[in-house]
Amino acid sequence: MSRPTALYFLLTYALSWCAWVPMALQGQLVLSGVPTWLHLAGAFGPLLAAFIVAPWTAGRQGVRDLFSRMTRWRIGWGWLLIAAFTPVAVFGVVVLVMRLVTGTWQAASGFGQVAELPGLGWLAGWLAWIFTFGLGEETGWRGFALPRLQARHSARDASLILGLLWAGWHAPAFFYNYELSLFAVVAFVVSIVAGAMVLTWLFNSTGGSVLATALWHGSYNAAVAGGDAAVSAAVTAAVILAFIVIVRRYGPETLSHRPKQVLVD
Repeated sequence: MSRPTALYFLLTYALSWCAWVPMALQGQLVLSGVPTWLHLAGAFGPLLAAFIVAPWTAGRQGVRDLFSRMTRWRIGWGWLLIAAFTPVAVFGVVVLVMRLVTGTWQAASGFGQVAELPGLGWLAGWLAWIFTFGLGEETGWRGFALPRLQARHSARDASLILGLLWAGWHAPAFFYNYELSLFAVVAFVVSIVAGAMVLTWLFNSTGGSVLATALWHGSYNAAVAGGDAAVSAAVTAAVILAFIVIVRRYGPETLSHRPKQVLVD
């Protein structure tokens, strides 16, 4: 790992944890009065870190490259639909199955819920997930870090490294937002690594579009954040299955039908 990439990860952790550690302390009854919107604010740590380190490594060109990836929408309508709607489609199938089993559509109401912004409808919540944990995260993880890791490693290995560091970045949330148990932590890490592989496939397949990965990431969060454990587990299982199919179909070197995206500091 290059020094700029290592610095990026350190800054990402520091910036996001400035928001999340107080929330973790509140979750453990050490502090009180910490606003819940800090959870959403912490999502922008990867974006801020990327825009801090990029000009240091590549000057103005580094900043232009990030902006170019964030706004890269000419990737074909098929890929835009895949990016925005595959998590939604899986969510819909799961909800339909649950309707047949339970006789109710209750699980459908969870789509697009944002606990920190309870007044939002499903569409506004969906867009909020794309803007916060979608664009806020993907600008850094995929836009900055992944091309640099892929310059030194295969797409699979770069995704594994990124996935483990991405999972560790979430650590404070286990003290205020996620279940804290060995099974929950292991399941979370497996799902994050699988998600990293799928997002690498999408990133490389679209010529390095952060917009595409942000759409997928935000749509995934909109599908699983509604609080229904069965829905979350089923959607996540579909992501793990997709990761297995991608590795077998395209191989570890690129995880895509196109060359891997690389940047060298």
